[in-house]
Amino acid sequence: MVPYVWPPNNENNLLETNQDISYLEVPTAPIAITKETRKDGSILLHSQVPLETYPKTVTERLRYWAEIAPEKTMIAQRDVDGNWMKLSYAQVWEKVQRIGQFLLNSDANVERPVAVLSGNSWQHALLALAAQHVGIPFSAISPAYSLKSTDLKKLKHCLEVLTPGLIFVQDGLQFKKILEAVDVACTLVTAKNEIGDSISFKTVLKTEITSEVAEANAKVEASTVAKILFTSGSTGMPKGVINTQGNLTCNLQQITQTYPFVKNGQLTLVDWLPWSHTFGGNHNFGLVFFNGGTLYIDDGNPSPEGTKVTVNNLKEIAPTVYFNVPKGFEELVTQLRADEALCKHFFSKLKMLFFGGASLSQYVRDSLDELAIKSIGKRILISSGYGMTEACPSTMFNTRYDQRAGNLGVPVPGIATKLVPYDDTFEVRFKGPNISPGYWRNPMQTSSAFDEEGYFKSADGLKFADNLNPNAGLIYDGRITENFKLNSGTWVNVGIMRSKLIAASQGIVRDVVLTGHDRDFVGAILFLDFANCTAVAQLSPSSTLQEICKSKEVQSIIQEALTDLASQGSGASTIIRRAMIADFELCVKKAEITDKGSINQRSVLMNRKALVNRLYELSEVDGVVEIERS
Repeated sequence: MVPYVWPPNNENNLLETNQDISYLEVPTAPIAITKETRKDGSILLHSQVPLETYPKTVTERLRYWAEIAPEKTMIAQRDVDGNWMKLSYAQVWEKVQRIGQFLLNSDANVERPVAVLSGNSWQHALLALAAQHVGIPFSAISPAYSLKSTDLKKLKHCLEVLTPGLIFVQDGLQFKKILEAVDVACTLVTAKNEIGDSISFKTVLKTEITSEVAEANAKVEASTVAKILFTSGSTGMPKGVINTQGNLTCNLQQITQTYPFVKNGQLTLVDWLPWSHTFGGNHNFGLVFFNGGTLYIDDGNPSPEGTKVTVNNLKEIAPTVYFNVPKGFEELVTQLRADEALCKHFFSKLKMLFFGGASLSQYVRDSLDELAIKSIGKRILISSGYGMTEACPSTMFNTRYDQRAGNLGVPVPGIATKLVPYDDTFEVRFKGPNISPGYWRNPMQTSSAFDEEGYFKSADGLKFADNLNPNAGLIYDGRITENFKLNSGTWVNVGIMRSKLIAASQGIVRDVVLTGHDRDFVGAILFLDFANCTAVAQLSPSSTLQEICKSKEVQSIIQEALTDLASQGSGASTIIRRAMIADFELCVKKAEITDKGSINQRSVLMNRKALVNRLYELSEVDGVVEIERS
């Protein structure tokens, strides 16, 4: 593995001259935002770009592409021999009718949804489309709730809320004990390794189609429940977010208008993002069939081992757009640096890179610029936005080529954005045809999620990049519910402080958990980028976690970062006085990592109370880096 060095060691000094190198230009939506300040201090934002018409139901565009481009590959996945198994739009459409008929014959109905417990697969995709085609709600539940949990609490909760009429799992044997533990009476379908009374997916595909399928589809309206997507449950048990058919098609139109180069079959994705989350399941998967594109299912993930799978796929398939979370880009950058042929192939057809789920560090952004320039002689648009499960998912996009870190962009066409004053920031709220009507079978949570004007309350803080120019975009200003008060009563903005520390760390800090609730100063638990640490601190690539943690060079860089932040700070809430390097691996089973690879701050603080207490001991503590009080 080739480590990333900060700044990159580049004999041509590409990083220093990147600003003078042009971008590969792609068409994006015009930026034209109106701003209205009201008497109560709230601000309304609207895009002047009109929202174009969009389909009433999810599968209308699937039918269209099956007629217009029947032989074009819609979805592909590697089979057991490692070869791509491809399904055309015509094949997908025909199979969706058969599965739809099977669902109508099964225990599933509008009150008993279809639930999928396993990960992405072509069978999963067709089942989801078929359920939505005949008007039966569909829910993809995070596989982590089944396969990485010791108590199955979240899985049991989701199934109790859903009351599914049909459950699908890819591998019956893999889920056998789990299904026995949850004990749900319903139809069970498996793709392989049938268990008990389960029905093989091959059998499902043999179902004879009757007029019932067309009749059921004719009854589907824009208000029909299409999906129930469960939130990650980082602050409690997962909530079942309702996505209607119109919510989904509206948002796919909003995204397509923002990035019109994905239209007319021009989109090719190699994508791993889980369909149990709105980014992968609504945004990415939906964009493919909405625009006649092709999806190659990537069985990798943003881990060292998972990245090897991804790289193997990218060596064969050159995407036109590449979506990932920051952790995935971090892993990919290392591989692209090490393999020139892979790098050139990756950028050969690429029109845009897009990240979501967390902030992309400056060093990864600079690396992607450098690699693009080496490969095609131009920089690539690195775009991002702001979304949530309740928005299906997108509300804002940043399409500017020269972006400021943390700038989420501007609202999409057709959505009303309200900024409500909250301390020294604004809570952002939304209303529009892509916004969920609420939570499945939970009227209390639904009622509390919207304000008196019907705007969904995000609990996220945003501020203007330029108070006089709404077209300049909005800056993420931290999670309001994530922020905390010191014992002085002063609020600490977790999102801003976290981003500043990462930016000041010369690339060695990958993520941060901030501490200090009801304490007299802010502390931090640091999670390091080990490859970068070994390079910057000139350690052996085989150094252990403990050796890196004890490295004087690493601790010196952290000390410098804390001192630098303190020099910019205006008080205790803007200064991190003590920091400790995490000498442990995050635990998925304890919900310390989300499915998207980001850190669950609340879970880490709850699970590591003894470690947090060490940061606040009066005496010097081994492994704690401290700056002196001013």
